[in-house]
Amino acid sequence: MSKPKLVMCWSGGKDSALALHRIQQAGRYEVVGLLTTVTRGWDRISMHGVRDELLSAQAQALGLPLHRVWIPQACINAEYQAQMGLAIERLKGDGVTAMGFGDLFLADIRRYREEQLAPTGVQAVFPLWGEETGALARALLAEGFGARLCCVDPKRVPAAWAGRSYDEALLAELPAGVDPCGENGEFHTYVHAAPNFRAPISLQVGERVERDGFWFADLLPVDRAA
Repeated sequence: MSKPKLVMCWSGGKDSALALHRIQQAGRYEVVGLLTTVTRGWDRISMHGVRDELLSAQAQALGLPLHRVWIPQACINAEYQAQMGLAIERLKGDGVTAMGFGDLFLADIRRYREEQLAPTGVQAVFPLWGEETGALARALLAEGFGARLCCVDPKRVPAAWAGRSYDEALLAELPAGVDPCGENGEFHTYVHAAPNFRAPISLQVGERVERDGFWFADLLPVDRAA
């Protein structure tokens, strides 16, 4: 029998990357693509602020098709749900019956995802759910994932950490109360190396900017960094 087809809800960050790897290792699903929300006009991953070309580089490194959900700037939830619903219906037409997520412990977020998928018949899969985040962070590094902080909340971690490598040194310096995986929105990451990448993605840190109370590092492919 053929395996159920799964598309990964992909932010470009470490949690979705580790979740994808776990799903592939378990072998219960056929992973057939990545689904990412991209902001129209900015051409960047929504919330994370990462350039679309770096998103494409991840898809190429993974050897997976990339499905973009285009949303407007200052997108309201109703518009987000409408665009995501259209994308899911298209994926269902291609035989997709499951969607993977990198969520860790926020029950309201999991409930929201499950409620949105319930009418579609698409199963929500949470391979990292409930794992202790300190151990998860150390496992991620031990397994060879490489990531940089692309967005930080300066109320929780130093603004200067935007663009910093996600590594053991950073984990050791986390302020009290900050989740090691940033699950409460303290920071977001971009993965440039992973065990399931065909090759690492070379990048450099460009300009750091403040927008809407968050600090973003403009990550650049090496050939664009000059």
